[in-house]
Amino acid sequence: MAPPFYITTPIYYVNAKPHLGHAYTTIVADAIRRFHQMRGAETFFLTGTDEHGDKIERAARKENLEPKAYADCISELFRELWPKLNAGFDKFIRTTDPDHIRVVQHILQKIYENGDIYFSEYEGLYCYGCERFYTERELVDGKCPDHQVAPDTIREANYFFRMSRYQQWLIDHIQENADFIRPERYRNEVLSFLKDPLDDLCISRPKKRLQWGISLPFDDQYVTYVWFDALLNYVSALAYPDGERYRTFWPHAQHIVAKDILKPHGIYWPTMLRAAGIPVYRHLNVHGYWNVDESKMSKSIGNVVDPLKLVGVYGLDAFRFFLLRDMAFGLDSNFSEVALVQRINSDLANDLGNLFSRTLTMIHKYRGGTIPAAKAGAERDFDLHLSEAARELVAEYDEAMETFGFHRALAAVWQFINRMNKVIDVSAPWVLAKDPAKKDHLDAVLYHLAEGLRIVSGLLYPVMPETSSTMQRHLGMDPEKPYYLLERLRAWGELTAGTLLPETVSLFPRVDPKSIRTAASESARPTPSPQESKEKGLEEIEIPDFQKIELRTGTVIRAEKVPKADRLLKLEVDIGEVRTVVAGIAQQYRPEDLIGKQVIIVANLKPAKIMGIESRGMLLAAAGKQVEALATLDREVPPGLRLR
Repeated sequence: MAPPFYITTPIYYVNAKPHLGHAYTTIVADAIRRFHQMRGAETFFLTGTDEHGDKIERAARKENLEPKAYADCISELFRELWPKLNAGFDKFIRTTDPDHIRVVQHILQKIYENGDIYFSEYEGLYCYGCERFYTERELVDGKCPDHQVAPDTIREANYFFRMSRYQQWLIDHIQENADFIRPERYRNEVLSFLKDPLDDLCISRPKKRLQWGISLPFDDQYVTYVWFDALLNYVSALAYPDGERYRTFWPHAQHIVAKDILKPHGIYWPTMLRAAGIPVYRHLNVHGYWNVDESKMSKSIGNVVDPLKLVGVYGLDAFRFFLLRDMAFGLDSNFSEVALVQRINSDLANDLGNLFSRTLTMIHKYRGGTIPAAKAGAERDFDLHLSEAARELVAEYDEAMETFGFHRALAAVWQFINRMNKVIDVSAPWVLAKDPAKKDHLDAVLYHLAEGLRIVSGLLYPVMPETSSTMQRHLGMDPEKPYYLLERLRAWGELTAGTLLPETVSLFPRVDPKSIRTAASESARPTPSPQESKEKGLEEIEIPDFQKIELRTGTVIRAEKVPKADRLLKLEVDIGEVRTVVAGIAQQYRPEDLIGKQVIIVANLKPAKIMGIESRGMLLAAAGKQVEALATLDREVPPGLRLR
């Protein structure tokens, strides 16, 4: 039995609405939780909101609200968003929860009685945006590195935590536990910071300056510093110190944070735990930034990305896949809708979607929709080797996911998908089906392709749970059962021969790149919902604009595959003159079937180079969830006629 697994996001500060960065962190937490469920672990997933401090009080005042009313409003935005992103948290904590407040005061009192909190007057450089004091060496050109403003000089009496007492202990702990902070670059960053003497931490704010916070249990004229409050949520959520959840999950705690809050989680938090006599968490997992237009997302420059708008346009699972596939955990990544659409069309629609629909379509066409039985030894006899590749895949996937290597795990899955696509191309089931003597060969190909898709569907569960479930249903399995368990995915041959499959389904329709509207930026014009788009139809144009498009009838006189491009055909089309047109229809049409077919060509497009071939025109085709078909005429006409 796998050990329990406890994963946390940061608790998000309620001074702004959730954006792409929040969504990424939470989806990562959900995906890693699902992965540990695949290992058979009991899991607990915590998220929530951080609601005290200067910034909240100021933001509330700006909206003419009391701090609690303001926090209630923004907190609810976070709580409502995560289920819409299929992030199934077990607890949503708020730092205004009474249980949390009691734990914070209990731990403050404990550390105070141990002699690690003292009272002193202090003058320092205070950044209201960060809600913390800075030393001169931490500033960049005399300014806060995050907010680019000079901090204010504040002199006041406050309570301090003897963080410096635990500096050497923390250095030793990090050096003795190489994966305590990961990836390694962030471990090194913390150790570099600890080369200088560690200052004690100011952990209070006088109520004459700030009312909105948790009162110190030993001095009710002060509230606690927001970080000394917020970080304790990770244990208060488990009912520290006596709760069953605390005993079960805290020994296995892992945190996920963005790199901008590395210092509080990598230095403040472990020293606080040590001072309170609480065992330290297992791992701190640190990710980079999602940049937009090569800049960190910022409301002030208007490049904040709204995750729900993206999901509404491109679909939830496609959105989750893109985030986990395109960011190497720990490094920064650049977000663009162009890259998202490319991933959808290439990886999801072309690779996975075509493999799934081709395989199930062939099972329906050649075996009446029933999974055929593969004779013992058939995989070896017909040189398929998919079972061996699947075992290697699951081992590689397990290792990558354990260390948050989502992009590596997904790359391995897609390498296997491409291998199965190659099996189809090489074995040519449509040829095998014409020869009764090849029945066993065809049965083996179809069974092993379906079984390979079972493995893929299980491995996609953490990232694309809805797609995973859809694939399982159409492979004749019950998605309510734990089909995703790694022990089942390591086995080959679980699909039952003779199972009747439902009709196939299109997993991911292609997205027209020309439809990209930078829909997710708050600064962009609002994007309609899918239902609104259906009701409104396409964007309206004027008749003169439409008249610029020249559609002509054409007759295909030659057709051949484009080398090294299994989805492209090179066509010679007579439209009154012979034009070369490159079309992405090789998955739907064989070259020989197109000879003599009458088609419709957009004749006045500028020529474009595709795979080194100059294409002069575009075929009209219908594309949808279930079908992709060329637009043709209902009777023969001379080539070159203009449509009107």
